[in-house]
Amino acid sequence: MPLPLPYKALCLTTGLWMATALTPATSADKPLPVIDVHVHAMQVNGKAGPMCPWFLTDMPGGDPHQAPPSFMNTNCEQPLASAASTDDYIAKAISEAQRLNVTMVASGDDDVLRAMHEAAPDRVVPSLGMALSLTDDMSPDEFRTALESGFYKVVGEVAPQYRGMSPSDMSLDPYFAIAEELKIPVAIHMGTGGNGMANLTSPDYRASLGNPFELEDMLARHPKLKIWVMHAGYPMDDAMIALMGAHAYVYVDIAGMIWSYPLAEVNRYIERLVTAGFGRRILYGTDLLIWPGLMETSINVIKDADYLTEQQKRDILFNNAVRFFNLDAKDFQ
Repeated sequence: MPLPLPYKALCLTTGLWMATALTPATSADKPLPVIDVHVHAMQVNGKAGPMCPWFLTDMPGGDPHQAPPSFMNTNCEQPLASAASTDDYIAKAISEAQRLNVTMVASGDDDVLRAMHEAAPDRVVPSLGMALSLTDDMSPDEFRTALESGFYKVVGEVAPQYRGMSPSDMSLDPYFAIAEELKIPVAIHMGTGGNGMANLTSPDYRASLGNPFELEDMLARHPKLKIWVMHAGYPMDDAMIALMGAHAYVYVDIAGMIWSYPLAEVNRYIERLVTAGFGRRILYGTDLLIWPGLMETSINVIKDADYLTEQQKRDILFNNAVRFFNLDAKDFQ
């Protein structure tokens, strides 16, 4: 889920993580590889503070004539610390990726993305974001030039829902046509963005535009476009399952919801998709923001899921992304 605060839609950087020295893991203690398809490269101002995972377990209502309610719960045994600065975020995100053997598909701020990639090119797959802000989006020609540069391997996060637009809006069609032509996968935000989005942080946001069926007209125009639906269209599981059943090339990620909504609800939603037969089309993702500890928290949701077989866990954490991105599993150790 994109930040409720505006930030630039493309992502590149200038690196600095050497301050965080790492001891390479031996083959005996190195975790199995994981591919995280949803990481944000972002500027950090150090003001957010700690956060408890599954903080939306209790979502109180508010009064529009009073101060807005707070949803950032810190009342748990081990709240996750936020990064103190942009440099700290870069260092800690890469440190966690190294420790947990994670390869990250990252998008967001240009400078931060390039810094992350420069610091750890084997851990960061650059992705080009669009339609994340009301201004400063790229023209189709600029979009093509950026993709043809070879730096970006993925397009996303594409989030027209925050602008009050459907992903099938014709103004976005030239971009999807270019991605289809160049055979570059696209990640599209569908579903929730948190609690109170429309009247607290993003006035153009519309819950109805997170319905996965909003993708169908665009998919009909671009039958060879490879997409995945970020947040798995949560909470619209019936529509998501129907869309995936009708469109054999659509995958989903479970990012964002995996650490924000009640854990029982997160597991229910993932199990629903798996039970419906789509366990091989679920991609692992964190929606990593300024709390680097979210990476391990999210991985453990899958590892601890008693409704998943060991094979299904490996599929979600790694195998499905290898298939979706046409990677070679032997390149990951």
